[in-house]
Amino acid sequence: MLIASYVVDWAILIIFAGVGYAVGNITPNRRPINLQEPNIGLPYLGHDTISLAVLFVVSLIAPAVIIFIISMLVVPGLTATAGIPRAHIWRRRLWEWHVGWLGLALSLVIAWFFTSGMKNLFGKPRPNFLERCQPDYAHAAQYIVGKMADAPNNGQLVYPGICTNSDKSVVDEGFRSFPSGHSSVSAAGLVYLCLILAAKLRSCTFSLSLSTDSNDDASQTAFPSRFSSGIDVQSSSPATETNDEANVAARQKTSGNSGFSIRRQAAAAPLYALFIVLIPLGTAVFISSSRWSDFQHHGFDIIFGFLIGTISSILGFRQYHLPVRRGAGWAWGPRNKDKAFWTGIGNGGFSAPKKVYHQRRTSVASVHDMQDNFHNGGINHQDSTV
Repeated sequence: MLIASYVVDWAILIIFAGVGYAVGNITPNRRPINLQEPNIGLPYLGHDTISLAVLFVVSLIAPAVIIFIISMLVVPGLTATAGIPRAHIWRRRLWEWHVGWLGLALSLVIAWFFTSGMKNLFGKPRPNFLERCQPDYAHAAQYIVGKMADAPNNGQLVYPGICTNSDKSVVDEGFRSFPSGHSSVSAAGLVYLCLILAAKLRSCTFSLSLSTDSNDDASQTAFPSRFSSGIDVQSSSPATETNDEANVAARQKTSGNSGFSIRRQAAAAPLYALFIVLIPLGTAVFISSSRWSDFQHHGFDIIFGFLIGTISSILGFRQYHLPVRRGAGWAWGPRNKDKAFWTGIGNGGFSAPKKVYHQRRTSVASVHDMQDNFHNGGINHQDSTV
């Protein structure tokens, strides 16, 4: 049942990706246009700086490969002692790999589904729409919306039927400006990768230790059940005044004393690790900005698309991973096999054992006693004293 539940997760993602593709290929709504609107009169270049193939590789293939490499090389980390069976280590690596890809797929599918549907629902013209459309200016008066005026060049709206371009796909694509698909997909894949890198490399200052919330370092290790809580944390550098302070804080933490200095609860990560995390974000920004320079999207389209991708990446990450700030770099564990598909109200989370409740049988005498207590205001007069 447990394996089947994750197979269903993948099946749902595949179905929604297919639905998103189908919805994205229907004819978009065609809004009336203004032939004198400068924001839709920019050049149609006929090519993109970032093609769909490159977008696919950068936003999906590259993050997937990086997640696989990290799962194989970084997991389970230094907390796995020499006595851990290799089978346990490989199970943990495969699990981190699996949920890493599952979260990536969830992020991309959410962004893809909503972006594809919204493009055709809104039908907003692109900045290069007029060149795509090739309007019939000579007969523009025939297409004026509402026939409000005789002159065609006073800023009236005209119906899209004025377009003379025989390539229907080019014209239809001209009505898919909002939101930007490149922006949403790149953010969904690359911002998700940023979160993975920040979690696994512990490269952000906000990746604090759990010392403020827990007095047991074992909860952060790869295999907590095999961690000996009686071992003092040792410094790997020569003893100095600063290191002495850190060692004291560490010993206090392992002994359950939370009164040590707050400044020792976290430290700034090396900047190289931070810049590694920022590389995917910068790549996503570059891809999004290319849609502006290619005259394919308006500014708000790009910003809104990037926001969709960012939100979906956070949802995809948090669905399967602990928070970056408190998670010590780990993904959530698998569901309990008894709750693979359902847990119900008041029965704990999907990882907790299934609770079985039994009805308590109450004797008739006990029922009468409870009724007497109720009528007497909850006082047993035989036991009361004056």
